Amino acid sequence: MDISTVFMYLGFTLSAYSVVGNDTIQTLGTFLSSNERKKWWVLWLFAASILTVTLLYGYCTSAGDVSYGRLEKYKLPDPFDWYYILPPLILMVLTRTGIPVSTSFMILTFFNNKNLTDMVVKSVMGYAVAFGAAIALYFAISKSLEKKFIENPITERESQIWNTLQWCSTGFLWSQWLIQDFANIYVYLPRSLGPWELFASLTVILIMLAFIIASKGGAIQSIVRTKTNTVDIRAATLIDFSYGIILFIFKEMNNVPMSTTWVFIGILAGREIALNFVLRRNSARKAMFIGLGKDLIKVLIGLVVSIALVFLVKYVATM
Repeated sequence: MDISTVFMYLGFTLSAYSVVGNDTIQTLGTFLSSNERKKWWVLWLFAASILTVTLLYGYCTSAGDVSYGRLEKYKLPDPFDWYYILPPLILMVLTRTGIPVSTSFMILTFFNNKNLTDMVVKSVMGYAVAFGAAIALYFAISKSLEKKFIENPITERESQIWNTLQWCSTGFLWSQWLIQDFANIYVYLPRSLGPWELFASLTVILIMLAFIIASKGGAIQSIVRTKTNTVDIRAATLIDFSYGIILFIFKEMNNVPMSTTWVFIGILAGREIALNFVLRRNSARKAMFIGLGKDLIKVLIGLVVSIALVFLVKYVATM
């Protein structure tokens, strides 16, 4: 095995850990919050099963391309130089700060910066659509559903029904997110995988997923926990279902990679504003807007830092 191949596999491993650690919680965050009493390995088995099926489906239907065609414009470097492992390393550091950095911008831009504009436009559009859709949805259902969720603890009979609904909505959301974000991990491997590469890569990702779920989600999970009633399994189900539908719409639009981070933050922001205006009409809103502003600033910082570091590292490494 030559040094270029070593860098390729090392880059994949680091990317798998970085992407799973940073982005997975944006998808499974409400699921983990509302199922904190369950054993972590039960949650892992569920998420791992969905991941495996989604990966194998892409592999079988796309001639070995598990990215669902999202890496068509991202060629595998030849040779695979050492500096390609830097983006996931930087991402690992930034993730620990709690900043929701976009792995799509950080990693994919490093491989091909010509598609940056398309990615930014689609991601900003994703935030706008998610934000507007969440405001409209929660203005409509806040009094009839969310108010009931907050004032009335879930009964044992309701728990059985909502537990099934939430696991279904999470499975749908999780599969849609994976179709978008497999590209961020598999950009480090050949575009058409062999059976052994498929098996080995899947094993690595499942191990990373187990670690993240066992550690309760990491720093970015705090963004979920600070929002109104997200630990309620009924509220979490609605969030997951809304998020999944929006990702599905953008998946069908085209195969340009996008930042799922922006969609996630947009939904939480729109929901929080709607709940505040409908259920707390006489409450001060300064603290809420400050909190939402901080979330938006974090993703903007993540975008700027991601892009700046990509070009800086690439410039220094190729001098």
